[in-house]
Amino acid sequence: MNKVVLIGNLTHDPEMVVTNSGIPVCHFSLAITRRYTNSEGVRETDFIPIVVWRNQAESCHKYLRKGSKAAVYGSLQIRNYETKTGEKRLVAEVVAEEVEFVGSKISGEDDAVELKQDVDDKIVTLEPVDDGDLPF
Repeated sequence: MNKVVLIGNLTHDPEMVVTNSGIPVCHFSLAITRRYTNSEGVRETDFIPIVVWRNQAESCHKYLRKGSKAAVYGSLQIRNYETKTGEKRLVAEVVAEEVEFVGSKISGEDDAVELKQDVDDKIVTLEPVDDGDLPF
């Protein structure tokens, strides 16, 4: 069984390309901090490459940004290729079957003020109800 579940923050904006056959594919990396500390007392971070295909790729490209938190469900893929100079390379990446947008990142203080104003505008003051006229 080959299943991977990851939750982390994007290290860069997603990059999307379309294959020669017209299929969208999106690439990004997740930064995931390890649960334990090393011998120096520091929690290390892993940077995991993610590949997303088709409609999910388009959604990731449209809605995710550097710093966004995402949950990825997929499988580990190991592939190799040869560079233009003839060097052999090995790549480990997660092929996403499903990506959930866990949260959004507010890019600046102005955005936070706008968001708070939107919430404040939607708060409605309710009038008290005279329940003496209710039949029950």
